[in-house]
Amino acid sequence: MTIIGTAALQLVQALGMLYLPTLNADIVDHGVVTGDIGHVLGRGGLMLAATLAQVACAAGATYLGARVAMGLGGDLRAALFAKAETFSVREVHHFGAASLLTRSTNDVQQVQLLVFTTLAMLLPAPFMAAGGIALAAQQDVPLSVVVVVAIPVAVAVIGLLIRRIVPLSRIMQGYLDAVNRVMREQIIGIRVIRAFVRDVHEQRRFAAASTDLMEVGIRMGRLQAYFGATSMLIANLAAVAVVAVGGPRIVDGGLRVGSLIAFLNYLSLILGAVMMGMSVFMMVPRAKVSAGRIDEVLGTGPSLAEPTVPVSPAALRGNLDLAEVTFGYPGAEEPVVRGVDLIARPGQTTAIIGLTGSGKTTLINLAARLLDVDSGAVTVDGVDVRRMDRRTLTATVGLVSQRAYLFSGTIADNLRYGDPGASDDELWHALDVAQAAEFVRAMPQGLGTRVGQGGSTVSGGQRQRLAIARVLLARPRIYLFDDAFAALDNATDAALRAALDREVGDASRVVVAQRVSTIRNAERIVVLDAGRIEAVGTHEELLTSSGTYAQIVRSQLAAREAIA
Repeated sequence: MTIIGTAALQLVQALGMLYLPTLNADIVDHGVVTGDIGHVLGRGGLMLAATLAQVACAAGATYLGARVAMGLGGDLRAALFAKAETFSVREVHHFGAASLLTRSTNDVQQVQLLVFTTLAMLLPAPFMAAGGIALAAQQDVPLSVVVVVAIPVAVAVIGLLIRRIVPLSRIMQGYLDAVNRVMREQIIGIRVIRAFVRDVHEQRRFAAASTDLMEVGIRMGRLQAYFGATSMLIANLAAVAVVAVGGPRIVDGGLRVGSLIAFLNYLSLILGAVMMGMSVFMMVPRAKVSAGRIDEVLGTGPSLAEPTVPVSPAALRGNLDLAEVTFGYPGAEEPVVRGVDLIARPGQTTAIIGLTGSGKTTLINLAARLLDVDSGAVTVDGVDVRRMDRRTLTATVGLVSQRAYLFSGTIADNLRYGDPGASDDELWHALDVAQAAEFVRAMPQGLGTRVGQGGSTVSGGQRQRLAIARVLLARPRIYLFDDAFAALDNATDAALRAALDREVGDASRVVVAQRVSTIRNAERIVVLDAGRIEAVGTHEELLTSSGTYAQIVRSQLAAREAIA
């Protein structure tokens, strides 16, 4: 209905504008030439009324067009955000975070701008052009030859410009992605840049990406400048042709002065409508590229598909089983993990250790269904995680990832991600268990203290403990700690593990760690080597049965002795 209303208002606006030259011709021929002041005032009043109606309709059409365009932009951004939330790590890596941001902002703006200009500028153009041609011919048929020649010339010339703009639009969006990617990397990695004094190098990287974008922008700007100049040239040449043809006929008495003036006004309206329509078409190539990029995201199905008929375990006990699990990342020559069997049971701690690149984090991600297995199965209480409802799975499995992430906001806001309804007392209890209460109490506003995006205003160890407190509030039956104690000192590590034994001792715990001291008391230690399980046992058993485990223990003992 809004679009229909916009079209109706644009039609009335076009009729008002088309009526003005006819009134003006009547004033000249029957008022100015004859000296009839009353006729001039009467027709002048009609011109004023037509002008006011035209302005009112133009304002209303612009308002409605803006509402439609802004509403579409909001819907697209919401759809892109909702789709991105369904993506797994695989889809996010495929598009890249910088590209997803560009598609949600700049690409949506390009589509939004095209819709607005179509409703505000292109919609009245056909009315203006068709009505102008009819009324111009009514004023004088021979002069209409100028219109017949001028319109095809204008369309042909501007069409050639648009054809050159299409590939540049696609290139520009790619360079915009590159600028966003470099900027994002530099903001996130600012500490590394300063630590290695790479400021100048990064400035050159950004300058190179920015220069590429600038050069394409300049090329597009030149084409658009040609468009403006060409439009003016064609319009002025057409006006000269009208005067050249019509002037002698006025002298001969075959054409009235008012009719010539009206014809020039109609010519201006006709060519203006054509140029306005073509200027909108100039936006189409870039908006088309942007629409394609948006559609690519919206049309990408998540690799972690939701089950059609979700299955829930009969009882949530916390039994986790990985059976003959194999997984490989797209494009990799070899699977990251191959034929892995792993179990975790309530009241027990299952530890995973191995050399760098052995697949420890991948196993944790498979257990939490951040990735899906290529073969084998991951089950929770006997149900394959691929058949479980996502909410049921996340309520059962709690993950503290290797890189603990905090959102911008207060500490309380971050903790309540685990339980939105948690009271302050429950927050403090979770912080006590996570060995984080002491430093939070020392903060100026306690739970109300704000943290920066990603937790940039707290240390790595504090960030990890806050992340552990957050997952404790969720009260899952299975806890996955992916190297979540790496940033803690030995004393805090020991105190935290002891507190976890008391608090969640009846739950299943899977701990990935590099430090042997963190996992030596685990009931079951799994040693990974190159994506395969080398050995499973207790600390004492593995010292004699696993060469990899014994090597890790010796290296850490040697390191401690060297420090001592």
